[in-house]
Amino acid sequence: MSVVNRVLDRVVFYGLLVTMVMTAVPYGTVQPWWIALFECWVLLLGLLALTDLLTAKSGLPAGASLAVPALILCLFIIFQTLPLFGNDNSVLPGVRQSISADRFSTFQVAIKLFAMIVAGLLMMRYARSESRLRLLVYTVISVAAASALLGVFRQGGQGGPSWFFPLPNNGRGFAQFINRNHFGFLMEMGLGLTLGVLVRGSEGLQRYVIFLPAAIFLWIVLIISNSRGGIFASLCEVLFLIILLDPLRRFARTDDESHRGAFFAALAVRAILIVFLVLTFTYGVAWIGGEAVTSNIELTSSSFSEQGGHLQRENVSRKDIWSATWQLIKAHPVVGSGFGGYWIAITRYHNASGTYTPQEAHNDYLELLASGGVIGALLVLWFFLRFVKASHNTLRSPNRFVHAAALGAITGIFGVMIHNVVDFGLHVSANALLFTALVAIAGREGLHSQVPQRVTSLAEWDPLRRPGEADLLVHSSFTR
Repeated sequence: MSVVNRVLDRVVFYGLLVTMVMTAVPYGTVQPWWIALFECWVLLLGLLALTDLLTAKSGLPAGASLAVPALILCLFIIFQTLPLFGNDNSVLPGVRQSISADRFSTFQVAIKLFAMIVAGLLMMRYARSESRLRLLVYTVISVAAASALLGVFRQGGQGGPSWFFPLPNNGRGFAQFINRNHFGFLMEMGLGLTLGVLVRGSEGLQRYVIFLPAAIFLWIVLIISNSRGGIFASLCEVLFLIILLDPLRRFARTDDESHRGAFFAALAVRAILIVFLVLTFTYGVAWIGGEAVTSNIELTSSSFSEQGGHLQRENVSRKDIWSATWQLIKAHPVVGSGFGGYWIAITRYHNASGTYTPQEAHNDYLELLASGGVIGALLVLWFFLRFVKASHNTLRSPNRFVHAAALGAITGIFGVMIHNVVDFGLHVSANALLFTALVAIAGREGLHSQVPQRVTSLAEWDPLRRPGEADLLVHSSFTR
């Protein structure tokens, strides 16, 4: 590697880490000027990486095939902005229409998605050693921890004038986020990654001294933030991890594992552990969050019922918004109404006074169908299936930290998928970038250091078994 390539290599990688930190600062990068600055910076890093790639004459990173469906989705979003259709409007005759209800916003979504794709590819390429993967993982956890610490200080100071970016609404916001539920998404990703490193990261007491307090701190601050979706998603993350790992399977195992008793014993152990965790979690939420959190959870049903009174007809409950979104989906089932154009397209189907207009569907899966139709949903499903395959290969890595990081990233992604049912936290640039980092960590499919060079046989391969156990045997195809 030449001197130029070494310099470009470091500039791009550490530039990515700085980007992840800075993107989380100003409200999670939601203001147009900051979003534009973020996109320009990422594309600049992409150009530097392209120069490095061409001069070094090296191949694409492992896992780069994940970008194929995402790039096709990006092209489809651009297609939604093209004025290809006639207009029967007598007021503006001859003006051609596009699929999107808001062409400018749809084009902005395409640029932002492309920037995230570039960032993901750069993370896969430049975090190719264990030391760099550790830096990437620790950066994600540190961003989450720093935001949580800011939230604690801000909660105590009530966001007074001393803060250089005051919250527009202290009652709804938390830490640097305008909406406390957006903060919940960040905590879920940081907590999932921390738990993965905690349970599988390294031998000795180091992981318990560092990552156990970090996980507890993130969970406590998440409860303090009073995000119902975030609290529920964090519980689902822990349950997901328990079901995935089954840490007590050895105690339910007999000499003849095919025996029916062994199956029911394993099932009983897992069920008891889950029930105990749910009860402990419930008590912990009530004890830490106090009356504010308990009351907010008790009011969950009101989010799905009529709000604002019968005469006012605001119809801003999730039930009303989802019903209107479903009508929008049925009206544009194939190609949708355009990504980013939901806030305009929904006005035709939102039967209300107009006092409030839904800006989002408060369910990213419904909004995906409303914005992209069946075509957009199939492209996202294609990406998801490719990610599942890539992450499965990463989990089989003989490198202990790669295995732990992938496990934590998948756990964080699972929590986000649960929370997406009732919120839209990935619309925030900081959350989207950290989510991209989790995808890159779990979908990279390899590491170029500290990998055994020889194998014996496949024997009984368990992709979730901790690397380093006596019965772990590595296949040569995992060697890079």
